[in-house]
Amino acid sequence: MDPAARSAAGRSGVAILAGGEATRLPGKLLLDAGGVPLIVRVYRNVGAGRETIIACAGGFARDVDALLPVPMVVDRRPGRGPLGGLVTTLGRMRARWVFVVAGDAPLAGPALLERLEAARRPGDEAVVPLRHRDGEPRPEPLAALYDRRAFLRAGTDVLRSGRGSVRAVVEKLNARLLLVDDAPDFTNINTPADYAAFRGEWAEPAARGDASAPREGGLANGEPGESPAGGSGGRLGATRRWPR
Repeated sequence: MDPAARSAAGRSGVAILAGGEATRLPGKLLLDAGGVPLIVRVYRNVGAGRETIIACAGGFARDVDALLPVPMVVDRRPGRGPLGGLVTTLGRMRARWVFVVAGDAPLAGPALLERLEAARRPGDEAVVPLRHRDGEPRPEPLAALYDRRAFLRAGTDVLRSGRGSVRAVVEKLNARLLLVDDAPDFTNINTPADYAAFRGEWAEPAARGDASAPREGGLANGEPGESPAGGSGGRLGATRRWPR
């Protein structure tokens, strides 16, 4: 194995979730995001140089596929939400740790992934970011770092119980919670209004790979909020269980 391949093999992998129905904004993953389709923007932001798999309901058009030089896995458990796609996808991956990210999050970037990796400690099975919403710290399980084996074990148990919640999986894991209010990475494009706001404020920085530019206000699902109480690298102390 050449040095570059060995380096990639030792890094966290990336699982991009692209199997949602997108009923509020059909075809959103193909919308322009800084000169390329949204799903391609997400891949280029976080997946390049890492083992990456896209979980999807089916393939994309040939011209979009050509911009995504990574495997795509079709969810074997349709109708079970993101968890079904994650269990299928992580079962195909080799990396021990995997960063999970939504395919409609064009501002998710390597800085967040690196912060989660830096916060990881022995014994952790997940590192899940928190951000303040409605005055409360809320976890972001679909922009988090997971021990692949632990997630598969817990995720399979949750699916067998008839549930399909990623939150239910994290409740079974030894999860470290990291306060990252200052990151815009959690911006999702779910509605036409979200996309219009993204185009107006972030499309150009996203095309440059710069998700740190200042802005006024925020998207309905992506308000970055105040600076974190613990500073730019703030962590909530010792490993904590998922807040109930």
